[in-house]
Amino acid sequence: GPLSFGSVLGYSSPAIPELSTITDPRLQLDKEEASWFGSIVTIGAAIGGLLGGWMVDKIGRKLSLMFCSIPYIFGFTIIIAAQNVWMLYLGRVLTGLASGVTSLVVPLYISEMAHERVRGAMGSCVQLMVVTGIMGVYIAGLSLDWRWLAICCSIPPTLMMVFMCFMPETPRFLLSQGKRREAEEALRFLRGPDAPAEWECARIEDASDDQGGSFGMADLKDPGVYKPLGVGIMLMLFQQLTGINAIMFYAETIFEKANFKNSNVATVVVAATQVVFTAVAALVMDRAGRKLLLILSGVFMCLSTAAFGVYFKLSSETHGNSSGLFLVESPLAQNPASDLSWLALSSMGFFITGFSLGWGPIPWLVMSEIFPTRVKGFASSVCVLTNWGSAFVITKTFQNLMDLLTSAGTFWLFSGCCALNIVFTIIFVPETKGKTLEQIQARFKGTPEQLSYNRPT
Repeated sequence: GPLSFGSVLGYSSPAIPELSTITDPRLQLDKEEASWFGSIVTIGAAIGGLLGGWMVDKIGRKLSLMFCSIPYIFGFTIIIAAQNVWMLYLGRVLTGLASGVTSLVVPLYISEMAHERVRGAMGSCVQLMVVTGIMGVYIAGLSLDWRWLAICCSIPPTLMMVFMCFMPETPRFLLSQGKRREAEEALRFLRGPDAPAEWECARIEDASDDQGGSFGMADLKDPGVYKPLGVGIMLMLFQQLTGINAIMFYAETIFEKANFKNSNVATVVVAATQVVFTAVAALVMDRAGRKLLLILSGVFMCLSTAAFGVYFKLSSETHGNSSGLFLVESPLAQNPASDLSWLALSSMGFFITGFSLGWGPIPWLVMSEIFPTRVKGFASSVCVLTNWGSAFVITKTFQNLMDLLTSAGTFWLFSGCCALNIVFTIIFVPETKGKTLEQIQARFKGTPEQLSYNRPT
């Protein structure tokens, strides 16, 4: 699922340059059309987040994942068969819709399935597979044209639909539907035949009884609902306000100014860096904890975006241009001693490292951990809508922000947002490492964490 998600996000990078120069006038993208081809995915994903929230409560986590394979496959099929720009847009919206459902359901499925001792590592694997999908598309794009690339991108969702047939529904959803025997079978499948399935089911049922039945709008007055919802929404908003889209927007140009002749290879290097450090985050997640990694990640990004602002400020003063990136010739390029490309490259490296260690994977992981079962569909869909909606707004208004504040001012604004997310994390984000989902939810309600059950030995 996340591999398919990553392939959707990465597809536009190698496809847009080719579609912008294609000889067929029906498919050729101008600058504005190329912008929409890249960003329209976020609109589909925002809608998919709302749809996914309804699906997980009505048909369950497993079937939601299986059904979201369909728009992936149909979307890429429409792109493969595209005869005009509108078919390209439709394909991107459908794959975006599937990505929105995936970004909600997969973290939820993993959090309800995984043991608390490994839930952090498994939850981080979601983001790891996303960035792996992005890197895979970048690599494939070096040798494949846009149609063959779309064919390759349709393979992961097809495999997901097949392999999910052999996976169980999550025990928590089965128990919420009154299917105790199936829940115990699912736990034995996941934990092993000797696992204390009856004990774990009893613990989950006891927590569910305390939480009440189905979700109603009156539940928004419950601190066990509105507190985690507020945390989840702010995590998603701050993730986009870190400036990740801006950094990736400038990545190719920065590499070109640093004398990397093949910018396509450079984007693969960026994606590989994300993969490596997201893997590191997955390995240390259940040791270091979510909160510490979020704080360290925020510090890395705060400093690196501030350094980016310094780079743009110095470049614009030297170039006499507010953007500092778009002039081909400049005194900096003519004088290697004063070349500032090292500052841009190191800032980008530190930023990607920081984002991959914390603010990339952890908001999605925490979202899947903090909500009571009865509100997970609604609350998760609000969080996903916030993430993708803000991604669309920031992406489409980024150039306007640059014109208003200059490049340096824009990145210093991102630096300020990163400083705010550090403060927010310290004050409001709970540490969920090593805790059961029921203990996490009890903390928000202000009730004693459920430790009354002694695990059988």
